[in-house]
Amino acid sequence: MKPVNIHEAKTQLSRLVEAASGGEEVVLARAGKPVAKIVPIRKQAGKRKPGALKGKIKFGRGWDRPLTKREIAAWEAAPLFPAAK
Repeated sequence: MKPVNIHEAKTQLSRLVEAASGGEEVVLARAGKPVAKIVPIRKQAGKRKPGALKGKIKFGRGWDRPLTKREIAAWEAAPLFPAAK
């Protein structure tokens, strides 16, 4: 849809909302320059279900053991944000 000027949007709001609810993005313009959009609302994600991943995630043996002094030293010596390769 081509940009709609603000005055026209005021008089045709119901039609523009209907177009947006049908999946169209409506661009509002002031003096021919786009300033806003009317867009359809995205479908909301379903509710989170506690325990949905139960039994699907496996941890290696000893994953929760304390770090050794050597591992801690290596961790502390590493840069916070290593350069991307």
